[in-house]
Amino acid sequence: MSAEAADREAVTCSRPCTPPQTTWFEFLLDEALLEKHLQKPSPEKNDAPFKVLEVWDIAVFMGLNHASLKQGNTNRKKNYKKTCLCMHVFIRIKYVLFLVPLSLSIPVLNMLLNELLCVSKVPPGVKHVDLVLSTLPPTTAMAVLIYNRWAIRTIVQSSFPEKQTKPGPHQLNMLNHVQQEKELTENILKVLKEQADDSIMVLKGVLGIKKDFYIHTMRTLDLLAAESCTANGETECSTAGLKISADELHCQVHYDLGAVFFQQGSSDPLAYEKAREHFLKTRECLAKFDGRALHCRIDEKRLAGYWNACGVLTGSSDIGGTQMPLYTQIHSFIKSGNFEGLIECFVKDNITFSLPSYFRQSVLREFVHKAQQGDRAADEICYKLCACNAVRDALEGQVISVRFRQFLLKPNKDKIDFLLEVCTRSLDKDHASEASKRNMAAFLKSLCESLEDLQLVFMVSSHELFMVLLKDEERKTLLDQMRKKSSTVSLCTKPLPSFYDIPASASVTIGQLKHQLILSLDPWQIRQILIELHGMAERQFWRVSSKWEVPPDYLGVILGIKDNLTRDLVYILMAKGLHSIAIKDFLHARQLFTACLELVTEFSPKLRQVMLNEMLLLEIRAHEAGTGTGTNRDRPPPDLVSRVRGYLEMRIHDIPLRQIIGEECVAFMLNWRENEYLTLQVPVGLVQNNPYVKLGQLLAATCKELPGPKESRRTAKDLWEVVVQICSISSQHKRASDGRISLIKQRESSLGIMHRSNFVTFIKKLREPLVLTTLISLFVRLHSIVRDDIVNEVTAEHISIWPISLPNLQSVDVETVAVTMKELVNYALTLNPNNHSWLITQADIYFVTNQYSAALHYYLQAGAVCSDFFTKTVPPDVYTDQVLKRMIKCCSLLNCHTQVAVLCQFLREVDYMTAFKALQEQSSHDAMDSFYDYIWDMTILEYLTYQDIHHKRGENEKRQIAIKAIGQTELNASNPEEVLQLAAQKRKKKFLQAMAKLYF
Repeated sequence: MSAEAADREAVTCSRPCTPPQTTWFEFLLDEALLEKHLQKPSPEKNDAPFKVLEVWDIAVFMGLNHASLKQGNTNRKKNYKKTCLCMHVFIRIKYVLFLVPLSLSIPVLNMLLNELLCVSKVPPGVKHVDLVLSTLPPTTAMAVLIYNRWAIRTIVQSSFPEKQTKPGPHQLNMLNHVQQEKELTENILKVLKEQADDSIMVLKGVLGIKKDFYIHTMRTLDLLAAESCTANGETECSTAGLKISADELHCQVHYDLGAVFFQQGSSDPLAYEKAREHFLKTRECLAKFDGRALHCRIDEKRLAGYWNACGVLTGSSDIGGTQMPLYTQIHSFIKSGNFEGLIECFVKDNITFSLPSYFRQSVLREFVHKAQQGDRAADEICYKLCACNAVRDALEGQVISVRFRQFLLKPNKDKIDFLLEVCTRSLDKDHASEASKRNMAAFLKSLCESLEDLQLVFMVSSHELFMVLLKDEERKTLLDQMRKKSSTVSLCTKPLPSFYDIPASASVTIGQLKHQLILSLDPWQIRQILIELHGMAERQFWRVSSKWEVPPDYLGVILGIKDNLTRDLVYILMAKGLHSIAIKDFLHARQLFTACLELVTEFSPKLRQVMLNEMLLLEIRAHEAGTGTGTNRDRPPPDLVSRVRGYLEMRIHDIPLRQIIGEECVAFMLNWRENEYLTLQVPVGLVQNNPYVKLGQLLAATCKELPGPKESRRTAKDLWEVVVQICSISSQHKRASDGRISLIKQRESSLGIMHRSNFVTFIKKLREPLVLTTLISLFVRLHSIVRDDIVNEVTAEHISIWPISLPNLQSVDVETVAVTMKELVNYALTLNPNNHSWLITQADIYFVTNQYSAALHYYLQAGAVCSDFFTKTVPPDVYTDQVLKRMIKCCSLLNCHTQVAVLCQFLREVDYMTAFKALQEQSSHDAMDSFYDYIWDMTILEYLTYQDIHHKRGENEKRQIAIKAIGQTELNASNPEEVLQLAAQKRKKKFLQAMAKLYF
């Protein structure tokens, strides 16, 4: 032997030998092997007996049931033996007793349990609800009970959402098997749900049986196989099984009944009461067993969840009961308005620390929201909850919340009394830890330091808890600090105006004044604070907050003011006013701008005009924000219209003007249809110098001429050319060293009257429907030209007024046109989501971009808004043949072929070829037969019925539904035309409503 061979042998011999694995078929050859294997301490699920169950799972779909397997040939005898082996495993792992979940499908479990019923001598052909279980042999009654328990649990389990598993690429050959299993499972579930009431009655009947039950074991199965039992089963095999006490069985049955009644509660609220009663019985049984039950396994965590949910849903729990979980108590207190009980729960939790902090904070936020909505009763509750949370945070050594500090800004005796009471009840002085005591002492000390009123400080410092927790030296030092603070305030106080809410004293620092300056919106208070600040330090206080911003156009004029106090005041008033407009706080904005106008009028005509312009913008925005977008909007007052005209015609030199004011003025005139002024009265020079005025004039003239003859649409052409120029691009070229010209980049053309971004910003200030419709139609026509796709064109109103071609097509940016069109339509729909023309345009946009589900959504919405959700007939100018054909194409590409067939009837001439082709499709992702009732065309119904489409696929139920649909009397061809039309309209309405529910 060579050295290498010796080494290999040595290595091989050193490895431990793996015990031989038993394969599943060996258990068929040696019956004693199964019992020996299953008596191991913990047989693995990957072992051979479980492989037997997996093989049996597949055998179900090969038609190998108990009846067929017992017949004569050798192969079937072997399969029958395999079935018995499966039953041995099934019984031995006690699935039938505990109904523990296994990785077996519902059809397999159904087959196994039917085998159990068969071997247990359950009378065939008799409903279980008709059996008197007390008169049956114990094992027979137990088999009936087990089957019905499984039926109930399967129904409950099927109501839970499950993630669907998809076959991988290597399982394609199993698709047919998976489909068969799915259909078989659905059929079994359907039967179980139909028989649910019977199963419930069977389980209720078991609760009246007081004698013990017996369940099959391997020994009883062997006795049955040896046919040692008599005809009625009353022999050794009935009592040789595993004994189950009645109490343990009743406990499990109560749990199953509670679960199924809870599942039924979503449709029948009274079922929650029944579920609660059965869960109560389950809890009582478990308490009686005290952990000594041998054959009763209940998921106590799930039981507790069921119990809590029933208590909340029924509202019948004892709210004050100690057995009720704290979460449920809090929910019940909030629901019933028992706020004293709610506060009591929070105080008790300060001792037990059972509620997480985030939950307590969420309850507080709920009441704060109610208080902000105007609920005055919630104000006091907010403080009490906040105080309880603050004490809890203090005991845990956490940072006290800002909201509690805000409550202490205006303290009173009642608030401090309640806070001290919570502190006292939250700390058990005899059993609390030293850390908790130190934290509470620090909290009380901090509370004293934050209070300004000496009477309130005395309340805290003289309290028993304060005296116990703080040492004498700490109390003395703290009180000395309070006395010094009090003397400082009383000696240095000086009188101030009544509106000035800041204590002007030597103890008031510059930082405190700056803080008040940032928060204040009262112009006189801002003035007084600035006087105080300038008296303390000579600084530029307009820089206190980085959030204060004024337009760059005004910055030079304001900062040119020589007096520092006046400069700061003008800057801050304007900055705060602009911020108030931005957040639509127009009341404070008027106060701030009015004060600023009065101030600058005294020394600067230029700033006076600036403030008048800003106040004009304020009034425009306030009026636009205060009006709706419908037809009943209030007209602006004549004075406001005159001021807008005056601004547009203003010719004062050296006045800094903001471009946005001009935009808002032009948009304002368009929104209120001041077309006469924009087209006839606006100065020519203003049109030439202000691009927004020019654009507004073109829009006003175009809208004014709609509808009109082609000769009067010169303004539409002018508007077209302006918009095309805005959407154009220019190419920059460079000549290479070899003389060739190469393209460097494309950029937005500088020949347009404004940039596209400014144009889009201006558009989003418009609210007049006719103006928006005009712009939408312009961009739709421009998009159709640059996209050059005749089949998939977007449609819009008034599209015929625009040119049909472009002289320089390559200069227009296709992406810019598409993006602007989408932005414009989206913006228009935010103003009026019920404009059917805009909805059709939006649907077309989604259609041409292959977003078919979204396109259907908007096509259906367009029909719904003009027919009162399809209770009336959709106007034919809305659902044109083009729209209907696009809806048909959307459904076809979404594989909803039955919907295609129904929609083909809506066309002026029914498209039978498309409908027939759709009905022949093998795979349809819609509800198929549920749409047959919406078909009224007899030709389509006859094709569906007599071509045996469903019969060829083995879909007999669907075929019967189609036959039922064609047999309706109102569709009889002999009926008068009015009856047929009424039947068609009725089906149209119901079909469109069903589609809306699917796609909305």
